[in-house]
Amino acid sequence: MIERLALVIHRSLVENRRWQAEGSGGAGGDGESVDQSIRRTVEDVACALSPAVRQELVERVLREATGLGPLDHLLDDPEVEEVMVNGHERVYVERAGVIEPVEVRFRDESQLRNTIERILAPLGRRVDELSPMADARLPDGSRVNVVIPPLAVDGASVSIRRFVIERPGPHELIELGTLTNSQAELLEQAITERKSVLISGGTGSGKTTMLNALARFIDPAERIVTIEDAAELNLGQPHVVRLESRPPSIEGRGEVTIRDLLRNALRMRPDRILIGEVRGAEALDLLTALNTGHDGALSTVHASSGEDALSRLEVLTLMAGVGLPLEVVAEQLRRGIDLIVHLERQGDGRRRVVSIDPVDA
Repeated sequence: MIERLALVIHRSLVENRRWQAEGSGGAGGDGESVDQSIRRTVEDVACALSPAVRQELVERVLREATGLGPLDHLLDDPEVEEVMVNGHERVYVERAGVIEPVEVRFRDESQLRNTIERILAPLGRRVDELSPMADARLPDGSRVNVVIPPLAVDGASVSIRRFVIERPGPHELIELGTLTNSQAELLEQAITERKSVLISGGTGSGKTTMLNALARFIDPAERIVTIEDAAELNLGQPHVVRLESRPPSIEGRGEVTIRDLLRNALRMRPDRILIGEVRGAEALDLLTALNTGHDGALSTVHASSGEDALSRLEVLTLMAGVGLPLEVVAEQLRRGIDLIVHLERQGDGRRRVVSIDPVDA
């Protein structure tokens, strides 16, 4: 009954255009905020119900009007690491590395599409039949990926990877079983000696968390420049410059890539360069930096093993299209990278370092 009544109230607000001009909390023509308008409407429509039920109605309509609808309470749960929507009837979450279904549902595909629009519109992004995919970032730093029909056959798909404000340091990773004491000591020595470290692993294996933890070993006196698609690193050092790429606007202008940022970072007098993930032609610029005095860099790459990580970087470097022979690329990578740390997510959801391999020059 409450859900049906909330839907009626929300539709009434839309039809009366009481909150359309107010955005997400501003004042309308009569000076009322969205919250005030909704509360007044609930009092008018549901005055016979108890105060507790009326308050629940207000919260539901607010979520529908200005929030993310059914997803709001999932995103309020600090234990939820990722939210996955597979059409309006199937929603999954990841907690402690384990994916499980939840009872949250969207009323229909229309409600799900409205939620997607509220996610993307403030960020200057959109999806439609001509552009049915989009990447975005919520104000709290969480990463969002959206795919809609016709590419998503069973209804719109939404993936939200939560932004972790407090990432674990090396000691916390030892307690979690991700690192052993001997591995932590080896990596601390490597970072202190300005070795260049590449962290590899699959999706969700903990690469960014490991990168953030290893950065704690960097001398606080050093100047660090971080380069990411979405600013997730949260370093404790005092001298950090954070750079974030920018996708093109709706008009297709204004894009700033990881490669653009890396080229600029080399002019910023960095002691250390940290790249959230190498996934394109910026691998060539990283290769150049590693072989021209910018040692001590840290980065991550998607790969199924430490050996595959180097092969993937070779392929990404060749994507730059400058005509370098493969053997030259391979030699330069082996001269520039000193250690490869490979992580895997185990069946129980825990992330573990399964290998630390030196790279022979």
